[in-house]
Amino acid sequence: MVRYFTEDTDFKFKGKLLNNKWYKFVAESEVRKLGDINVIFCSDNYLLDINIKYLHHDYFTDIITFDYSEGKTISGDLFISVDSVKENAVFYKTEFEEELNRVLVHGVLHLIGYDDHSEDEIATMRSKENYYLGIRKVIAG
Repeated sequence: MVRYFTEDTDFKFKGKLLNNKWYKFVAESEVRKLGDINVIFCSDNYLLDINIKYLHHDYFTDIITFDYSEGKTISGDLFISVDSVKENAVFYKTEFEEELNRVLVHGVLHLIGYDDHSEDEIATMRSKENYYLGIRKVIAG
């Protein structure tokens, strides 16, 4: 089950049902089962506090994923900074919604087991993101 929350932001996420279908498709395509996923939309400062407190990183980021997956069932918390997603959309010259969807699938791909530390891992992650972004458009009709 996917649940949606906000912390320190008035952001309203539209498209929960579509996102739930999409997450289920992504999980099943990667031979995984969808467990409990919490998507928490928050501010830059809220996410910075989490980054410092739990990961000992003193910098802003767009997403932090806490993985609670067991076996083939993916579960976790996805903390997404709406502020950083907005800034990234401007920087990458894309629409906010497109960048948000990229970050949403990025978090799920982390839960599945993909990483983005090396150049090869980053290339694989981007390829998967692009593929599943295309699938989301098909699911949306």
